[in-house]
Amino acid sequence: MKLLSGLFPALEAMAAVNPAKTLQDELTCSICLDYFKDPVSLDCDHNFCRACITQCWGGFDTDISCPQCREIFPQRNLRLNRQLRNVVEAARELRLQTGREPEPERLCEKHKEPLKLFCKEDEIPICLVCARSKQHRDHTVIPAEEDAEEFKEKVQAHLKMLREEREKLLGCKVSREKRSQEYLRNTQTERQKIVSEFQQLRQFLKEQERLLLAQLENLDKKIVKIQNESVSKVSAEISRLSELISKLEGKCQKPVSELLQDVRSTLSRSVKGKFQQPQGFCPKLELRLSDFSQKTVALMETLKKFKDTLPSALETKTGGSLGTFRQANVTLDPDTAHPQLILSEDRKSVRRRETQQHLPNNPERFDFWACVLGCEGFTSGRHCWEVEVGRGESWAVGVARESVGRKGRISHSPEGGIWAVEQWLGQVRALTTSMTLLPLSRVPSRIRVCLDCDWGQVTFIDAGDEAPIFTFPPGSVPGERIRPWFWVWMGSRLRLCP
Repeated sequence: MKLLSGLFPALEAMAAVNPAKTLQDELTCSICLDYFKDPVSLDCDHNFCRACITQCWGGFDTDISCPQCREIFPQRNLRLNRQLRNVVEAARELRLQTGREPEPERLCEKHKEPLKLFCKEDEIPICLVCARSKQHRDHTVIPAEEDAEEFKEKVQAHLKMLREEREKLLGCKVSREKRSQEYLRNTQTERQKIVSEFQQLRQFLKEQERLLLAQLENLDKKIVKIQNESVSKVSAEISRLSELISKLEGKCQKPVSELLQDVRSTLSRSVKGKFQQPQGFCPKLELRLSDFSQKTVALMETLKKFKDTLPSALETKTGGSLGTFRQANVTLDPDTAHPQLILSEDRKSVRRRETQQHLPNNPERFDFWACVLGCEGFTSGRHCWEVEVGRGESWAVGVARESVGRKGRISHSPEGGIWAVEQWLGQVRALTTSMTLLPLSRVPSRIRVCLDCDWGQVTFIDAGDEAPIFTFPPGSVPGERIRPWFWVWMGSRLRLCP
């Protein structure tokens, strides 16, 4: 206990001053100004790091002094202070757990007094002297702890709001990541389908190529065989005729007596050797050549049609271009418009008002949802039109089948006969069965609707930057009459672009 006699007075005074600061001072070596390392005590009960005091004394062994109180000692006498070492280790562990050093109390820079008050007007902490000064005399001054409690409540409320906002963003992030993964899985599936289909197509074309080339090779062999046989016959005829010509020429050169000898037999042999024309190609071979030529022409035409059709299909799936679709001149059908919808005179724009008009409740008119159809209907071909949606709060554009329900709560989904995208409270969604949220960087102001009746597919494109928005896959839209479809919310206005 005697070894800690210098530590107890400081510990007893900790209640009057900053205890954390006092404890830190008592556990700090006065030479290195850091926590004690292997602390030792001198005869004057002052403590130092063993390495620090050894270095301070250097090579002296006698008449050494304490660096703190300057007391002289006749010889070195260092005692290990185990209790202090344990306290230092405990303090070091506590500092590691808290992650920071004890903070000293803040003082007024001008008066060096604790900042125990808070000025409401200037919104700064002040000391007691500042509160009595001319600068703050007429201001509302409250205890700093009281203002801190009020400020903590505001901070806590703000923290709660920020945490809730963070949770929403985290949820949105997770949702978007899930949708992105789903989209990536879908694209991977489509990629596998495309690779498989084209692999089969390449295999089929390769097999057709092999068969056609094999047939051509057989024809080549037969043509060469016939040619060789014909050349052989002609060559034999030429040799025989050459021999006869030579004999007759020799006969003519002989004297008259010899020329007239056996003249009949000589002429008879010449008549028998009359030139025989070689036969042409057999009719069967020419027929096979003609048939093969027709097959080749048909194959070339099929491949040409395939090449002309394939880019169109790919453009449709990826958004395509206006050059591949026919621009449709769409107008709105007043007989289908909900009573709250107001159509322009040219029937190119529609807006919604709060009260209903007195209109006949004909079978074609929507009576629950504020919807309207286009007058035009499509059963074949590829058509597109653009809709300016502006900055409306909520809207939907797309297509619907002719037989879509008009009365009561109809389902805005393919099951209800509608294929569309909508904006609802700042979010753009595809009206699928599960209401697919679309991860767009911005809400489009003009949408292009591309309908491919032959493929049974509808694609939506941001007409501003040509970016694809969403595509209902081929075969989604049934093979019946399809019409443009629009839904309008309060404060929104849709306009068909020319």
